[in-house]
Amino acid sequence: MRLAVLAGLDAPPLTVVQPISDHPTTSPVSISMPELPEVETMVRGVRAAFEGHRLADVSLCDCHCRPILMQPDFPRLRELCIGQKVSSVTRRAKRILIQLESGAAFVIEPRMTGLMLLSDPPDESHLRFEWKLTQGRKRHSVWFWDRRGLGTLRLLDPDQLAAHLGPEKLGPDALEMTADEWVARLRRTDRPVKVALLDQKLVAGIGNLYASEILHRSGIHPEVPASRLTGKRIAKIHAATLEILHEATRYEGSTLGDGTYRNALNKDGSYQNKHRVYARHGQPCVTCGNGEIQRIVQAQRSTFFCARCQKR
Repeated sequence: MRLAVLAGLDAPPLTVVQPISDHPTTSPVSISMPELPEVETMVRGVRAAFEGHRLADVSLCDCHCRPILMQPDFPRLRELCIGQKVSSVTRRAKRILIQLESGAAFVIEPRMTGLMLLSDPPDESHLRFEWKLTQGRKRHSVWFWDRRGLGTLRLLDPDQLAAHLGPEKLGPDALEMTADEWVARLRRTDRPVKVALLDQKLVAGIGNLYASEILHRSGIHPEVPASRLTGKRIAKIHAATLEILHEATRYEGSTLGDGTYRNALNKDGSYQNKHRVYARHGQPCVTCGNGEIQRIVQAQRSTFFCARCQKR
């Protein structure tokens, strides 16, 4: 396989680049699925390669590993998208939406190890899907890569999109929720606030990593029932969510100890170097300088916090 560049010229043969795994957060729990900042980085990385370009073809890559979930089956999917022009590339929660002029859209959910790539993948054996695009005489490709095969790729019509991504499935985006929405949604659940933040029907886009970081910046203990939070404390969660998710996106997300997450050019994100609690259990708290980062398990997920900084 060869990598076609945006200028329409053939590039040298694809080079396999091994992921880097010597990050400061390396630990047995340093594995996390892409969350809002990582998926937003993927969207920004491939947007120019898709928007305004026409799909000349799509193909399944020669992968002998566990297949990803695809809807509809490949022959029908190919029939529906060939020749279509891409109108936009956006994000909905932790999903990438590639909108076609027909009204249908590809919905890609990376899950644990999925990547959208313009450049050389961590390895060729886990390449799953290729979009072949044209704009005039220019030709290039975009790939979906997935080591574990847990990602999903769907081509949905407008009705299916509404059913799959509508309010019954996903809550408001974490970057778009108002302060009043935060109050209304957190007050209606007695679950620990960390567990509530992971509920995609309550707020969409936050996952395990950023939930821990958000609560630390807010100074709130992760086990506090969400319904007992005062309006002032919820306002802190709202502010911390905006600050951290925007900051993490500027740093192109977090590449953890397993080195799996990469941007569209197969480069590390760098927000892992800014983590204050995630995967730092047993280490001194860099916020207060006195506490030690603790780890507990909530809803079968690791939670990290400083008991001195984060009050019940």
